[in-house]
Amino acid sequence: MAMTDRYAAIEPVRAEIEALAGATLIEFGSPWCGHCRAAQPHIAAALDAHPAVRHIKIADGSGRPLGRSFGVKLWPTLVFLREGSEIARLVRPGAAAPISDALAAIDAAG
Repeated sequence: MAMTDRYAAIEPVRAEIEALAGATLIEFGSPWCGHCRAAQPHIAAALDAHPAVRHIKIADGSGRPLGRSFGVKLWPTLVFLREGSEIARLVRPGAAAPISDALAAIDAAG
């Protein structure tokens, strides 16, 4: 699977996320967030080496239930899941290496 360029129009519920099979990266952020835009090349570079990882971008904000259920406070927050369970988390990553490390961890957890 490739990197998702657009934020999901409809936010999934937590139960849907927990039911996902395999490796998933959930990216919480906003299209107008400078930190989120700066992280995009790093996320793309890391995902290139992990084509089997599902990437879901969620437009987060006040009162958005999925982000609150994950305790998101800063953007971007990257949550790395395997079989719906959180394996790793990064907040405002500034390079591709930590993202690649977390992606390798969810690959290895399978």
